[in-house]
Amino acid sequence: MRSVRFGAAVLLATAGVAATAVPAAADEAVMHQITYSVFTEQPFRGAAIYYRDTDPPSWADYSHDPYLFSPKVEADLGPGQQWTMNVQLANPDEWAMVMATSGRSKFPPNFHCVLAVDGVVVSQNSGAKGALCSLRHW
Repeated sequence: MRSVRFGAAVLLATAGVAATAVPAAADEAVMHQITYSVFTEQPFRGAAIYYRDTDPPSWADYSHDPYLFSPKVEADLGPGQQWTMNVQLANPDEWAMVMATSGRSKFPPNFHCVLAVDGVVVSQNSGAKGALCSLRHW
């Protein structure tokens, strides 16, 4: 009877190891193609645009220094002058974001932003002095 219990324990232990073994390929994140686009209804020079180009390792890392993960560019925009950036993110539901603003300008140019993930538009927004496109509610 003792050998039966020992055999059953070995069998259960082996099954537990097999159930927790994960192929190495599962550790690699699937990268998604993110396309950010911004334009304005009126010509505007020097629009401030922030976008996310990297998945932060953790929320704590992002909170400590959000600008490390959110580059800023300045762009001249207008109805026929669009700014577009393509990046890759592993978790766009959490981190994909583009925001544009006219700052303290007295002449709001009416911003529009578009966020696409893997070729599908998932967020659009507009605003007189700025616009934010994201899947997450900031």
